[in-house]
Amino acid sequence: MNSWIASLTAFGGHAPAMQAVAIILATFILEDAATVMAAMEALQGTLPLSLALVSLFVGIVLGDLGLYGLGRASARLPWLASVLPAHRQAMIRAWLTGRVFRVVATSRFLPGLRLPTYTTCGFLGADLRQFALGSALATLCWTSLLFGASLRIGGVLMAHFGAWRWAGAAGFVVFIIVAGRAVSHAVQGTSQ
Repeated sequence: MNSWIASLTAFGGHAPAMQAVAIILATFILEDAATVMAAMEALQGTLPLSLALVSLFVGIVLGDLGLYGLGRASARLPWLASVLPAHRQAMIRAWLTGRVFRVVATSRFLPGLRLPTYTTCGFLGADLRQFALGSALATLCWTSLLFGASLRIGGVLMAHFGAWRWAGAAGFVVFIIVAGRAVSHAVQGTSQ
């Protein structure tokens, strides 16, 4: 897992613009892993800390806007738009009006909800400004928290695990994914 982040940042060399592009592209693949690995690279000194954090933020928000755009584009496909009857679309759109910011921000913190929520917002033509603002603020909070935790854990891994630090970082990423799924299942279980 580290190899693709390291390859991307190595490709960027010491050119900050290329390093930023590498991190942004990595967020499109797996944003939590990109966050952990960018923090590890920043700890090693191969990547400026501020560049890592800003690039992560930009990449994640662009990815969120891409999901919105994907939903918007799918609404223009008649066969796909017919899956959800017009009266149901109107009902959901009415409920979503005035709640877009809150719904988008909440879904950032609940595993498994981003893809369906963000594409649905686009599909229904939810207010793009509210969507973008909700995405940006939630991403700022989530990414900062995960990046900060990754810096702390990465520091411990680098100090005590030596060459095995990347295995520890991969373990941390797996933990984040498994914990996210467990939370998602718990949330789904309580809502039924």
